[in-house]
Amino acid sequence: MKFKITIAYDGTDYAGWQIQPNAPTIQETIEKVLTQIIQKPISITGSGRTDAGVHANGQVAHFILEEGSISLKSLNGLLPRDIRIFSLEEASPTFHARFSAKEKTYLYHVTTDKVQSPFQRRYAHHNTFPLDLEKIFEALPHFIGTKNFTSFANELSPSRNPQKTLHELAFIKTETGFTLKFRGDGFLYKMVRNITGTLLDIGRGKLDAASLPSIFESKSRSFAGKTAPPHGLFLHEVLY
Repeated sequence: MKFKITIAYDGTDYAGWQIQPNAPTIQETIEKVLTQIIQKPISITGSGRTDAGVHANGQVAHFILEEGSISLKSLNGLLPRDIRIFSLEEASPTFHARFSAKEKTYLYHVTTDKVQSPFQRRYAHHNTFPLDLEKIFEALPHFIGTKNFTSFANELSPSRNPQKTLHELAFIKTETGFTLKFRGDGFLYKMVRNITGTLLDIGRGKLDAASLPSIFESKSRSFAGKTAPPHGLFLHEVLY
């Protein structure tokens, strides 16, 4: 029987989603708990990887349970408190957490107050430079649509299609700064953080929004802005 789980986690103390040698990860932690409950090795497949320090409030994964039973209460009772399973449901045999996904939404949180609250330090990037928000607004439409995002990807493998469709890139004002909302059919490695860093560089005057078409055309990571830090990023939702 195949099960689908929806997961939230604080990624601060983890080396990302995917299992790695000699470092704690979200995937490994959940698999250990499942194995403890079932008394047999259980592996899970996520909708995608999140990097070290990146958070999620809507990660999705699936696993196959050949025998035995499992409950939401038993899972959360054994997991550390920085990982929570929000839902556990039976899935179709054809469901795949990664390949069945149609859209993903990421949120990147930025604070712009002179002094950042200690309660935001783990979950929002503190921008300490003056930003021209009009320049950022001018840049946003350049990223919308189906484009080759090679210039905004790190370590792009030859087998990975760099053509992605970004349906939405919204600027959402908050009490302490702003949030960037990314909604698309898929994302390349560090694509959201690289776009965010580029937008911040544009807001600081280090890059010009008018240069974005040539940055896309260059297909070179070296021409885009720097990578924004991981702790402001959340995998918000996966749609199927």
